[in-house]
Amino acid sequence: MAHKKSLFSYAKNDVLAGLIVFLIALPLCLGIAQASGAPLFSGIVAGVIGGVIIGFLSKSTFSVSGPAAGLVSIVVGALTELGAFEIFLCAVILAGVFQLLLGLIKAGTFANFFPSSVIEGMLAGIGLTIIYKQLRDAVGYNDGRVGMLDGERGMDFNLLTGLVDNIHWGAVVITLVCLGILILWSTKPFRKLQMIPAGLIVVVVGTLMNVLFHKTSGMLHLDEEYLVQLEVPTSAEAFFAQFTLPDFSGFANFAVWKYGLIIAVVASIETLLCIEATDKLDPLKRNTSGNKELIAQGIGNVTSGFLGGLPITSVIVRSSANINAGAKSKLSTIVHGLLLFGCVAAIPMVLNMIPKSALAAILIFTGYRLARPAIFVHMYHVGRTEFMPFVVTAVAVALPFLGLLNGVGLGMIISIFYLLRANTRIPYYYKRIQTKDKDVIMLELAQEVSFLNKGSIKKTLENFPEGSTIVLDATHSEYIDYDVLEEIREFYTVKAPTKNITVSLVGFRNEYKIPSGASVHVMMDKLEQSEDARKWAGNHNKLLKELES
Repeated sequence: MAHKKSLFSYAKNDVLAGLIVFLIALPLCLGIAQASGAPLFSGIVAGVIGGVIIGFLSKSTFSVSGPAAGLVSIVVGALTELGAFEIFLCAVILAGVFQLLLGLIKAGTFANFFPSSVIEGMLAGIGLTIIYKQLRDAVGYNDGRVGMLDGERGMDFNLLTGLVDNIHWGAVVITLVCLGILILWSTKPFRKLQMIPAGLIVVVVGTLMNVLFHKTSGMLHLDEEYLVQLEVPTSAEAFFAQFTLPDFSGFANFAVWKYGLIIAVVASIETLLCIEATDKLDPLKRNTSGNKELIAQGIGNVTSGFLGGLPITSVIVRSSANINAGAKSKLSTIVHGLLLFGCVAAIPMVLNMIPKSALAAILIFTGYRLARPAIFVHMYHVGRTEFMPFVVTAVAVALPFLGLLNGVGLGMIISIFYLLRANTRIPYYYKRIQTKDKDVIMLELAQEVSFLNKGSIKKTLENFPEGSTIVLDATHSEYIDYDVLEEIREFYTVKAPTKNITVSLVGFRNEYKIPSGASVHVMMDKLEQSEDARKWAGNHNKLLKELES
């Protein structure tokens, strides 16, 4: 029996990997909170809980959880409708409870029922929304509003009003330089340097640039209102006072329950997809139970809601970075969470030197990766049945009058439309065999014939000319819907005789109560006179034996 290794068996590897993941997660936790219009401290709280609590409870070796860009639009809508962050925290608690229930009822596979085209479209739409709504911080447009709270759903086109006239050129320069760094860091020439997180480089460079602007040019210097604004506690009591407690009266609000359910569904889907992707990256190819992961995520979100944190999901960017950094166990995830806590507790004054435009650059690049043109090109080449739900979902999620939930719903409708359309196509294989004195039409029914196929089969049967000779073969059919069987019975017993059509029904199960073998006037000697018939017979021996009998 193999000896089970302890959590600290690979401490050297895991501490280093945890440090690298921390450096990636820190700017993202701040940036996502900024983009959501929530207190910046709430992003750190979610990152700490995702690292320490979910990291300890999760059965995944490498998954890293925390606040995710995929939930930004939902948080924005919830904060706008609910009006207070303290009430919104009740929705986060409920989301965790719903996830716990989903895990307990073994619903860890429900994400498989969402078409990948709709999920990709949802992420692309979120990416487009993030890019658009970070324009304010990217150009230094300060109109007194916070983060993305300029519209409940999708893109708020009113943001464009006055944007050009309120540009702060210092913010623009920092944004462009930081975007350039992020782009260069993803190219091959910088591959050897990619162990140093690009987000860290961006934060450091952006901060140093603003210090330089202050010393050289007052015009480009960014004042306090354009920088991260975390509280600097003067005591331990003041530090813990930053944790926001929920307003429990929010549980009486129907909208709180609505957003709790929405967050639970979207966060669970994103988590399960991330877990699946992380397992594929695992060198040992271990499988993580989706049900157990939902329970861990549920406990994490309940805790985050009680302590004033944003909703949490498993995040593929941080998880893949964890693997690439050489992590060996869950200790790396826990270390990254502890470092987040230590950083915000010990050096908040340093974090307050970071320009919001540097964080905006990180989020714009994140949004681009979610909605990059290559994804649209790939989905287009996959085919219309995948591309249309994808692009409709992406556009609908980004539109201000639809938003994420309605956008995903519309994408699902489009997907179902193409599914129904595909199922209504001709459910049989058609073969015309020339004999000496007449043609024999062979219709081999498909493996699955549903009620959606009733119309096409009915139309085909009704269009046979008078005097035809037809063989209906159900030998390979595993399922034939009752409505379709009724159409075949009616055609066989009523319509065919009136048009002098000779029908042979072959391979129908006894349970269908379809008479088989009757009215067979197709003789083997006639069929064998045709080369086409001989080729057909080679693939249909069972049918020919029944015809012969």
